[in-house]
Amino acid sequence: MFAIRNSLKLARDAALAVAAGLIFAVSALAQTDPLPSWNDTAPKAAIVSFVEKVTKEGSPDFVPESERIAVFDNDGTLWVEHPMYVQLAFALDRVKAEAASHPEWKDKQPFKAVLEGDMKTLAAGGEKSLVELIMETHADMTSDEFQKIVSEWIATARDPKFKKRYTELVYQPMLELLDYLRANGFKTFIVSGGGIEFMRPWTEQVYGVPPEQVVGSSIKTQFEMRDGEPTLFRLPQVNFIDDKAGKPVAINEQIGRRPIAAFGNSDGDLQMLQWTTMTGGSVRFGMLIHHTDAEREYAYDRKSEFGRLDKALDAAAINKWAVVDMKADWKEIFPKK
Repeated sequence: MFAIRNSLKLARDAALAVAAGLIFAVSALAQTDPLPSWNDTAPKAAIVSFVEKVTKEGSPDFVPESERIAVFDNDGTLWVEHPMYVQLAFALDRVKAEAASHPEWKDKQPFKAVLEGDMKTLAAGGEKSLVELIMETHADMTSDEFQKIVSEWIATARDPKFKKRYTELVYQPMLELLDYLRANGFKTFIVSGGGIEFMRPWTEQVYGVPPEQVVGSSIKTQFEMRDGEPTLFRLPQVNFIDDKAGKPVAINEQIGRRPIAAFGNSDGDLQMLQWTTMTGGSVRFGMLIHHTDAEREYAYDRKSEFGRLDKALDAAAINKWAVVDMKADWKEIFPKK
């Protein structure tokens, strides 16, 4: 009887040991997954395959670290861009904050529309109205003054739908992707149609992308001595629009290397993905984020006023770019905090 009990105990202990080993293995596997918020679907597999190819020494696809450049659009690629671009929300708030100093705005478009909450009239003004808003609210101050205003606004401003700060509405899967690429020797850049000095105060804290690796649109700036102090003064004049065909130009001028990976979500990113991937030499990677999740975020593409994805979506099939279906391919949208 004792021998039987002893054998049963040994068998039970062995089974427990096997079970514990399996639990540990599963746990270890989960911990080593660099993209835990991505479902095990084609886009995740494509990312991992690309990174493994370009980082394996001796492989015909190996790329030296100095050439591992990845570029990311911001609005709609790294954080929300609906119901409007975050920088537009900032400009609208600036109009309201400065309205008392500009009584003429009550009768002047597009400022009248902003103050009355008439978004239909504002939208009808198109790009011309948006540029006018930007020029009035982002200029006639030093770069330091503008940085302070942006930093204070981004620390408190909240999205109207989710009631969270905009910096909380970044995409968790993309944060993981940025970390994964950097862990494998990539240098990550933001290349956005948004204002370069609007983004630089917070991108390092939010994305781990330092100011010198942010490329964006800009207004003209000039050096001035003010009260004996050297300053950079922002002028109400457009300097450069970093969108569409402007993105490859800005990448060439400010980064100086052609990227080997590009990530976007709209037609504004089409030329950046073309510039990155439609070339000979080393293996290249392009990816589009397709907003398909109306429940957890938004669903939009070909007819959207913000982040329209039409021509680029067609080009993705031709050029074999990966397309992320947010609803199907992402376990989480936003960080859990």
